[in-house]
Amino acid sequence: MKNFFGAAAYVAWVSFVPTSFAAALPAAWPHTQDFTLAAPGLMKISLPPGTLDAARPALEDLRLYDDAGNELPFLITHPTPSPKAVQSARSFRVALNPTATVITLETGLAQPLDGVTLESPAQNFIKAVRVESSSNGENWQPLAQGQPIFHQFSGAGNLMISFSPTAAKWLRLTIDDQRSSPVPFTGARVHAADVEAIPSEVQNVAIAERDENPGETRLTLNLGTANLDVASVKIETDEPLFTRAVTVAMPQVTEAGVIEQTVGSGVIYRVAIEDRPPSGNLAVPLETKIPAREFVLLIRNDNSPPLPITAVRVERRPVYLVFLARSAGTFHLLTGNKFCAAPKYDLAALGENLKSAALLPVALPAPTDNPNYHAPEALAGVALAGAALDVSEWKFRKSIVLARSGAQQAELDLEVLAHAQSGFGDLRILRGSNQVPFIIQRTSISRTLTPTVALTNDAKQPKLSRWILKLPRAGLPLTRLACVTKTPLFQRELSLSEELTDERGDKYLRSLGSASWTQTPDHKVNDFSLAFDGAPQSDTLILETQNGDNPPIELEQFAVFYPVTRVLFKADAAEKLFLYYGQPRASAPRYDLSLVAGELLAADKATAKVADEEPLKKSSLAERGTPGSGGIIFWGILAVVVVGLLFVIARLLPKPSPPTK
Repeated sequence: MKNFFGAAAYVAWVSFVPTSFAAALPAAWPHTQDFTLAAPGLMKISLPPGTLDAARPALEDLRLYDDAGNELPFLITHPTPSPKAVQSARSFRVALNPTATVITLETGLAQPLDGVTLESPAQNFIKAVRVESSSNGENWQPLAQGQPIFHQFSGAGNLMISFSPTAAKWLRLTIDDQRSSPVPFTGARVHAADVEAIPSEVQNVAIAERDENPGETRLTLNLGTANLDVASVKIETDEPLFTRAVTVAMPQVTEAGVIEQTVGSGVIYRVAIEDRPPSGNLAVPLETKIPAREFVLLIRNDNSPPLPITAVRVERRPVYLVFLARSAGTFHLLTGNKFCAAPKYDLAALGENLKSAALLPVALPAPTDNPNYHAPEALAGVALAGAALDVSEWKFRKSIVLARSGAQQAELDLEVLAHAQSGFGDLRILRGSNQVPFIIQRTSISRTLTPTVALTNDAKQPKLSRWILKLPRAGLPLTRLACVTKTPLFQRELSLSEELTDERGDKYLRSLGSASWTQTPDHKVNDFSLAFDGAPQSDTLILETQNGDNPPIELEQFAVFYPVTRVLFKADAAEKLFLYYGQPRASAPRYDLSLVAGELLAADKATAKVADEEPLKKSSLAERGTPGSGGIIFWGILAVVVVGLLFVIARLLPKPSPPTK
C-alpha cells in the first residue's frame, strides 16, 4: 500500500485529447470534463472556476468515472484558515513621554504572533506606531516601523498593527505624539499567527453596476463564476488619501423574496503620517462562499466624494478533488445534475492519505456537453404560467415589454410603488388569464426624487421656519430626505411631518421623523440627512425647525430617496404580459417558483420594462383616502342616522285627537 500511494509523487503528464468512451456516461449529467492520467496513484486536483460554476453550490452533483464506466470515490477539500487565537494581553502598561506614548505588554501567547490590536475611546486621531519584541522585557528587536493607527468621527478606523510572525513574550509599542496630543489607550489584544499558509488565487471581477446612494457607493460585482470560496475583496483606486467603511452583501432568498444579506465588512484606507510615504489596506476580509455570480459592495462615503475605483479583484480559496486512480487512462468529471443527492463513499481504506496527497499540476479543460445528455434551457423546470386569476377587483395594470425570452427582471416604477400595497402582496403578472410566477427582489439601490419646495414661514410664528415639499404622487415608499445648507454656524432640531385627514374630516399632523443638525467651524456637515420613521401617505411633506433667537438657516437642493424593488420571473418574448396592482384586500401569492429562486437569481436576466399605467376600476370613496373623503362618509352616515331617528320619533309621537263637534 505504501508503494501504491507513493505513485502520487510521479512526475506524470496529463493530456486532454478527444477519446472514444469505452462505456456510456450517465445521461442525467449535462456536463463532462475529460482528462487523461499517464500513471496511477493518489491524485489531488484543483477544481477550476468553470467546474464550480457548472456544479451546484455544495458540489453534491460531482461524479467521477473512469473510461470503463466505473464510478470512483473521491474527497472534496476546502482549505480555509483555522480560527486564529485572539486574546487580551496578559499585562498592559502605559507610559507618557514628552513626544510619545509607550505601551509595554506581556502577550501571554506561546505561539508566534502576527498582530496586536489596541483599544481606545478616542474618536478622532491618527498616529504612527513602532513595534518591538522581546523575550525578557529588556532586550528589544524591531518588528514594524511607522504603522498607522487611526479613528474617525464617522466610526471608520484601524487600531490593528500587523507584523511578520514572531514568537515574543513581550511587545513594546511606541506611539508618536510629536505632532498631535496623546490619546488614551485602555487595553490590547494579541493575534496568533496562522500555523500554515493557506493557498489562494487572485481573480478579476467585473463591475456590472454602480449606483451612488446618499453618502454611499453601491457596486454590483460580477465574478463571472458561481460558487467561489472568496477569502477577500480588494479595491483598486488612485485616490491618494482616504478612509472608507465597506460592507459586502449577497442576494439571499427568503419567504418575502430576495434581500441583500451582509456577509462581511471592513475598513479600506490609504493614509499618510507627516513625511512618511502613504500606507494602507484596500482589502476586505470575507472567507465565505458566494453561491451566485453577483454580489454587492457598499462603500460608505458619508460627506466625502465617491472613490474613483479602477478595478476590483477577489482572492479565492482553491477547492481540491482527491481520488485514487488505480490505473492510467481517461477519466470523466461530471457536473450539472440538479436533482441528485450527494454521494456517500466509504473512504476509510484510504484514511488520512487522502488529505496528505500532493497537488498535481493539472489544469482541467472547460466543461463540455455530455454526448448522452441534451442540455435543457435555463430554468426549464419553471412553468411559464400559474393558476387563473380574476382581476376584476384590481385597479391598475401595466404592460410588460420584453427584449428577449428567458429570465427577466423588471424594476417597479413610481406608479406601481404608489398604488400597490406596501408589502407588494397585490402584485400579479398575467399572461392572458393565467398568472406568471415571480419573485420580489428588494435591493439596497436608492433612487432620487426632487420635490417642489416652498418656504412658507408663518408671520404669527416668526421663530419657526417651515418648508413645504410637494412630491410627484402620494403613497411613495420614501426612506430618506436630504438637503444642503450654506449657513456656516447653527444647531437645529428638524422635524418632518405630513397633514392627513381622519374619518371625521378633521386634519392632524403625522410625524415622519426628526434629526439634529449641528454646524460649527471645526465640524462642518453641509449635507443633512433625515431617515423616515414610516412611509408618507400623502404627496406633501412639512419640514420645520425652531430658530429661537437666531437667524433662520438656509436650505436648498432638497432630495428624497426610495429603494429599488424588482420582480424576477421567466417569460417568452412572444407572449403579452401585464403587471396588475392596486387591490388592497389581496393577499400575497405563493408560487412554486420559490423552490428554484436561487437558480433564477443566478440566471442571466434580461431587463424588462413596464409601460404606462392603465386604470381599470375606480376606487370606492372609502378606499381613495383623499383629504376630506373620511369627513364626507362620516357626515353622510350621520345624516342618514338623523333622518332615521326623526322618522322613528315621528311615529312615536301621539296622533292629534280629532276635533269635537
